[in-house]
Amino acid sequence: MPSTVLKVSQNYFIRGGSDRYFFSLAALLEKKGHSVIPFAASQPENLPTPWARYFPTAVNFSSPSPADLVHFLYSRPAARALARLLAEHRPHIAHLHIYYGQLTTAILPILRRAGIPAVQTLHEYRLACPVSTLIDAQGQLCQACSGKDYWRAVAGRCNRGSLARSLLSAAEAYYARLLGGVVDHIDRFITVSHFQRRKLAELGVPAQKMSTVHNFVDVSQIAVNPVQGEYFLYFGRVERLKGIFTLIEAAAPLKDTPLLIVGDGEARAEAQALVERRGLSHIRLLGPKRGEELQQLIGGSRACILPSEWYENCPMSVLEAYAFSRPVIGADIGGIPELVDPETDGWLFPAGDVEALRDRLLTALRNREQTLSMGLAGRKKIERLFSQERHYEQILDIYAKVL
Repeated sequence: MPSTVLKVSQNYFIRGGSDRYFFSLAALLEKKGHSVIPFAASQPENLPTPWARYFPTAVNFSSPSPADLVHFLYSRPAARALARLLAEHRPHIAHLHIYYGQLTTAILPILRRAGIPAVQTLHEYRLACPVSTLIDAQGQLCQACSGKDYWRAVAGRCNRGSLARSLLSAAEAYYARLLGGVVDHIDRFITVSHFQRRKLAELGVPAQKMSTVHNFVDVSQIAVNPVQGEYFLYFGRVERLKGIFTLIEAAAPLKDTPLLIVGDGEARAEAQALVERRGLSHIRLLGPKRGEELQQLIGGSRACILPSEWYENCPMSVLEAYAFSRPVIGADIGGIPELVDPETDGWLFPAGDVEALRDRLLTALRNREQTLSMGLAGRKKIERLFSQERHYEQILDIYAKVL
C-alpha cells in the first residue's frame, strides 16, 4: 500500500463540502500511518503548511488579467510547481479532488511522466458539464451538453447568465477533454454516490474507470445526542440550486418554530431581503459557521433540512446531521435518497415542492418521539455504513487497483 499520498485540490482551506472531505481524508490517511503531501494553489485563505512553498500562485478570479485567463485554461505555473515538488519528493500515488480553474489539466501530464498513478474523487459533474452542476441559466436541470457539446453552455449562458463566463467555461471544458487528458490521464475515478456514477456513465465517462465510495464522518469524538432541539437547521451554500427559497416558503407560516440558515453564497443577500420584506422574524440567516460553533448548532436542532434542487451527490450535511443524532428532511434528488431511509432516519419530499416540504416539517414537529428516534437511527447508520474505518478500507481498495 502507498506510504506517501499526494493530495491535490485547488483550495487549501475549507470553502465547501469537498474541501472538508479533502482535509478529513488527509487526516484519516495520516492517522493510519501514511504520509500526505498537499498540493494546492497559493491563496490568502490557505491554512498553514510547510508544503506551501511548492504551491503555485492562484488565478485571480475577481479581477482577472489576460494571464489569469490563460492560466485558467492551462496553468503552466501549476505544472512547473508540481514538477519541482516531484523532483524533490516521490509520492506513491496522487489523489486529486477539485483542481480545475486553479491547477488545471496542466498538472496531469506531469504526474503521468513521473509514473505516479492518479485517482480522482469527483465531487460534481465537471467531466460532463462546463459549469459542473447540470443546471442551466434558469436553474433547471440540464443535460444539453451531453458530455461533449459544450458550446450549448455558451448559447444558454449557463455560467451565471454571463456570455463571457460561459464562453470561458466551455473553452476550458473543450481544452480539458480534447488536449488536457482529463479522462485519459486519470487511472480511476471515485464517485461519491451511485447516482453520480450512473449519470456520468450516461453522459460518456467510461463506466469501467469509476467506483463509488460514499463520504464519511469520524464520530469517535461525537457523543450520541438524545436531547432534541426546538429549531430546524439548514447548513451549506446559500444558493438557489440548494433550494433555499423553497425552504423559506415552506417554513414561512411556521412562525412558532425557528429556522436557522447557516452558510454563505450568491443568494444570501436575496434570501435575507426576502425574509426582512415579509417579516419572517423566525427565519434567521446566520452566515458561515465552522468548527465547534457549527457542531453546536447541528446538535441543538430538531432536524436538518437539505432541500436541494440539483443533483446532489453525497452531501456532507446529511452525514454530519446523522453524526449528531439529528434526522434529515431531504429532497428526493441525486444521491440524497441513497442516504435517507424514509420514516427510519428522515423524510424525503419531491424537490422544489413547497407544500410537501412544509408537510414534512409539520410531521417532525408533531411527532417528537419519532423524530428523536429517527435521529438516533441516523447515528447508528453512520457508525455502520459511513464510518472512517469502512471508508479507509474502500479507499485502500481503490489505490490497490491502480498501483
